[in-house]
Amino acid sequence: IQPELYGDGDGARGAAPTCGRLAVALRYAYGSQQLLVRVLRAAELPPKDPNGLSDPYVKIHLLPERKKKCQTKVHRRTLNPVFEETFSFGVPFAELPSRRLHFSVYDFDRFSRHDLIGHVVLDNLLEAVERGADEKAELGELNFSLCYLPTAGRLTVTVIRATNLRAMDLTGYSDPYVKASLMSEGVYVSLWKNTLNPSYNEALVFDLPQDSVRLVGLTIAVMDYD
Repeated sequence: IQPELYGDGDGARGAAPTCGRLAVALRYAYGSQQLLVRVLRAAELPPKDPNGLSDPYVKIHLLPERKKKCQTKVHRRTLNPVFEETFSFGVPFAELPSRRLHFSVYDFDRFSRHDLIGHVVLDNLLEAVERGADEKAELGELNFSLCYLPTAGRLTVTVIRATNLRAMDLTGYSDPYVKASLMSEGVYVSLWKNTLNPSYNEALVFDLPQDSVRLVGLTIAVMDYD
């Protein structure tokens, strides 16, 4: 019972105390059936320590079974912590609508029980994942060049570099490579490990008769190796 939620008999109600705000992002990896939960930051948390600050961290449970618990690092003496930590939960896609995520923000105390600052439950993870997918994604940039030599019937695709790629791994990086496909033929550039800004400078060569140039399409995709 929170007395401040009830009036003094005249029907008026007091305002409930604020517990701050928590920002998170969700993404679903269809291939591995993993729900990726990124805890971004919290803001305007209430102070729990005598110094007017808190030592906050976040616990995450996947409901309803609560078998797996994830926890962020503790951030000392702040009411506006920036976590930027990613956690994964194995969840079949068909179960997303019935699953919930329980986020609890605690204040760390070395010699006593940790204080609960606030908590929130996110329902229907399928809708949450789809909302995130609908937002405009910043996927990065890919620099490449094309050169066609009619006399040899050869198309050369030079993959130069990629910049500001989206992080796809729990480390905050990716293992990117590039695939160029002409009709059913696919050619790959080399794999780069743990980077969001790979420099390839590799040439991919396709045999392409001159009379087929206007009839085919070229697809270039940046992939993350797992």
